Amino acid sequence: MKYSNIPSAQTIIQHCQAKGVKNIVLSPGSRNAPLTISFTENTFFTCFSIVDERCAAFFALGMAQQLKEPVAVVCTSGSALLNYYPAIAEAFYSDIPLVIISADRPTNKIDVGDGQTIRQANVFANHIGYSANLKEDVFNDVVAQKEVQSFNDMELNKALNIALAQNTPVHINAPFEEPLYGQVSLLSTIANIVFSVNENVDADFVKEDFFEIWDKAERIMILVGVNAPNTIEKDVLNRLGEDPRVIVLTETTSNIHHPSFFPSIDSILAPIEKSENKEGLFKELQPDVLLTFGGLVVSKKIKAFLRTYKPNFHWHIDKKKAFNTYFSLSTHIKEKPNTILKLLINRDENRIGSYFGFWDKRREYYLEKREEYNEGIVFSDFLAFEKILKSIPDDNQLQLSNSSTIRYSQLFNNKPSVSVFCNRGTSGIDGSTSTAIGASIYNITPTLLITGDLSFFYDANGLWNSYVRKDFRIIVINNDGGGIFRILPGKEDSKSFSTFFETKHNLNAKNLCDMHNFQYLSAENEGELSEGLKNLYRLSENPKLLEVKTPRLLNDKILLGYFDFIS
Repeated sequence: MKYSNIPSAQTIIQHCQAKGVKNIVLSPGSRNAPLTISFTENTFFTCFSIVDERCAAFFALGMAQQLKEPVAVVCTSGSALLNYYPAIAEAFYSDIPLVIISADRPTNKIDVGDGQTIRQANVFANHIGYSANLKEDVFNDVVAQKEVQSFNDMELNKALNIALAQNTPVHINAPFEEPLYGQVSLLSTIANIVFSVNENVDADFVKEDFFEIWDKAERIMILVGVNAPNTIEKDVLNRLGEDPRVIVLTETTSNIHHPSFFPSIDSILAPIEKSENKEGLFKELQPDVLLTFGGLVVSKKIKAFLRTYKPNFHWHIDKKKAFNTYFSLSTHIKEKPNTILKLLINRDENRIGSYFGFWDKRREYYLEKREEYNEGIVFSDFLAFEKILKSIPDDNQLQLSNSSTIRYSQLFNNKPSVSVFCNRGTSGIDGSTSTAIGASIYNITPTLLITGDLSFFYDANGLWNSYVRKDFRIIVINNDGGGIFRILPGKEDSKSFSTFFETKHNLNAKNLCDMHNFQYLSAENEGELSEGLKNLYRLSENPKLLEVKTPRLLNDKILLGYFDFIS
């Protein structure tokens, strides 16, 4: 086995191996050569090479999202590091443990006009769990080098322990002086590895009045944001679905399903907004207790409603953090949601109430109206999403891009066996393709990415790697621009709007497919979409992409017309 002859590079590799950081995404460069040599020559690590650092970071994020363990990205000095920032911010808000390892120039080379040099220390300060700024090795002074080694060990232990314990990104910045390519067959330094001590959660976190409030409440709303699959037991879901005082509002990314739950929140709220009895209906919906868990919520309508019609009590369950999204947070319960829900459902079973029944009738109504509406509309984003979501094979992993894609998916029921993921930490359109490909690497079943045209073209370099599985599938909804801007307030049909907001274009994905060895399929009407979907899911020797062309000037009218129709 070969190692870099630079002690700090050896130390980083030993710490990563000891802490189980075995997946390493490398981008080419010279300054990071000591790390590249050491990682790639060690059979413990699985290394991936991705040129574009922005894509590399999202690729690593996708892997960490699925593995639920730290994945490292390694880059050279200079602006290369800054390209990691979008994925780091996403990881920070989505609680994903990325380990960013950047090679740096020696301190005396910073701000003196040396090439490929920026101020790298603490560059991600606002969106990082910890920044470990290592010291440069001292080769000609044994005493000084011992101090450097001790400091670097301490910083590496702290950074990696935080990543593991808090599921958060950390940054390790390591200055290397030339020569960079020296190798040795034996380690010249032995790292001092320290593991963090698990902190026990206080078992007495629930006060008696917590149960008393739950028992007396007549209207309990449970709202679930981004949530990993299979985190809530079936019996818990069934018991919640049987309580007439409880309505459970879920989103596509909630990954929980039950016949009594409400998966299309906006289809409940939009008709109320248009009702003559708006005030009375909103007061009927206003909960006594709001219980939330999971990550960020997509629906703007539920946020607006709960901020105006506040619950008496808002409890958020999460071991790490609780955002006061609705400006009414009263209790942060630092436990796993399944643990707390089990305690609540084991209370007295003789429940009576009309909260669920009242809103269940309204749900039945909009479901009927949605079917009726679909039968009368022309081919569009709305109709395409309805057909696509029904077509997804059981047990597939579904990755969604942001903007219109995630919002359209909210309007339809998703198959319970399909696991759904989306970068909702920062909700950006960047990196969706790269994340999906990274997420597919260790997934047993095939992965499907549904993405909008702008998100897809923005992350076109995400296809530029050698790790795309032959069962990987992409559906691009191409409506020739940022269609979401056509449904936002203030939209006007003008050249300025189409150029600077909607960003109208005439691009298609065929040439990108040819370049990256994807089989290209296309559809421009309902019949072609049905045939395209059948072809898309067939086994093949190459990954496939289906591009669905929809009418730019009709999509917004059909979507807004849906809310009018069900009202």
